[in-house]
Amino acid sequence: MILDIVSARYIKDYEIEIEFEDGAKGVVDFSSYRCRGGVFSDFNDIEYFKSFRVDKELGVISWGNGVDIAPETLYSKVEGKTIMA
Repeated sequence: MILDIVSARYIKDYEIEIEFEDGAKGVVDFSSYRCRGGVFSDFNDIEYFKSFRVDKELGVISWGNGVDIAPETLYSKVEGKTIMA
């Protein structure tokens, strides 16, 4: 089961509070993504990073360059456990 992200709000620096459809909610620190290079290098611009949106159709957080991060990855960061697909 993959849980959709239903809301997200910017907290500070590279932290976003994320809420999932099952009610799980927590803050995820995205600062490590900046070191991955490629499409994630855009995250070095904090204003760009803050321009994320929740794609309600896909249930993910996405950015203007087409980057999104799998909700199951973020769920595991929020809950400290993985979810099974």
